[in-house]
Amino acid sequence: MKTIGRTARPDAPITIGIVAGEASGDALGATLIAAVRARLPHVRFVGIAGPRMQAVGCESWESIERLSVRGLVEVLSKLRGLVKLRGELARRFRREKVPLFIGIDSPDFNLGLARRLRRKRIRTLHLVSPSVWAWRPDRIPRIAKSLDRLLALFPFEADIYRDSGLHVSFIGHPLARHAATDSSRREARERLRLPRGDAIVALLPGSRVGELEMHGDLLLDTAQLLHAERPDMHFLVPLGTRATRDAFELALSRREQALPVTVLYGHATDALQAADAALVASGTATLEAALARCPHVVFYRLHPLTARIVRGKLLLPWVGLPNVLAQRFVVPELLQENATAENLAQALLNLYDDTVIRPRIETVFAAIGESLNLDTPALAAQAVIEELGRAGVPC
Repeated sequence: MKTIGRTARPDAPITIGIVAGEASGDALGATLIAAVRARLPHVRFVGIAGPRMQAVGCESWESIERLSVRGLVEVLSKLRGLVKLRGELARRFRREKVPLFIGIDSPDFNLGLARRLRRKRIRTLHLVSPSVWAWRPDRIPRIAKSLDRLLALFPFEADIYRDSGLHVSFIGHPLARHAATDSSRREARERLRLPRGDAIVALLPGSRVGELEMHGDLLLDTAQLLHAERPDMHFLVPLGTRATRDAFELALSRREQALPVTVLYGHATDALQAADAALVASGTATLEAALARCPHVVFYRLHPLTARIVRGKLLLPWVGLPNVLAQRFVVPELLQENATAENLAQALLNLYDDTVIRPRIETVFAAIGESLNLDTPALAAQAVIEELGRAGVPC
């Protein structure tokens, strides 16, 4: 019998089911797949994947955009299709005889799928803890019934599940391995060929088309106000998919007044490391901004009914990940009706002009990076291999 961690036999390929639902999940999935295949070259990953996961060899059966739905009210129009898709995936994974299913974020979709597969004795692993520390802690027992193992990206999360019986492993965050250094801003500006004397502001509206529809014009209105106040400001907008880029460029084309905006296809890390400050939609991008040591303002808008429901369930006074990790307001948050162009422009200018606070924020961000900097790919790959072993798969 072979020892866990050795290369799988060429004549016995292993097929693993995997589903990621948005750009941040696609990036995490690509890191995990590459690390597993470095140890098990003949493993096959199938399911729903974005371009990054596909680039490292994942076979995608559906577009990742089908799962890129935000909010509670907004998902209702797509609910029937998502339920059907989940059933189709469950049946197909069973036909493929996958011994292990890996869900990456998108908990409302992936945990339901994991629960169905676990009933059929397929091992289930989930990467990224649902934010039960922020809202809906009542989900913990259901999460524990759906999963064999949870991989957590933040150090405080394992304690939350201690009484649930769920096996939780803190693996750090892969983005922390590429955290900014003292020279990163200069190097990023050189890579992007940006003018040295300009004030650089990054605008991150979100990774989903729905977020672009909600935030695109808001950020452009804000940029217009900022540019009127500071004509030397240049704006960088990194977008991860063709759909989001098209949505933003459509909003930009409707502008009568030209703005110094550079739209990047990807390169979010470069944009944040190059920027003096940023406006960042709440989500993983706020952690990216912290790891880039980029002072920023967190903002977000939801459907009003969704916002009302969420507000009633929030447990923490913060939504931005840097604030959650620091357990205090390090960067300002402007949400829902407070997220206006005027408010965002003023908050950004306040941050940009404060030469005392900005370095202090960057020091806090550097500490966050250090706390998350583990060998995440290796730890994730080891967890996958261990779960395959528990499923009776020789590796």
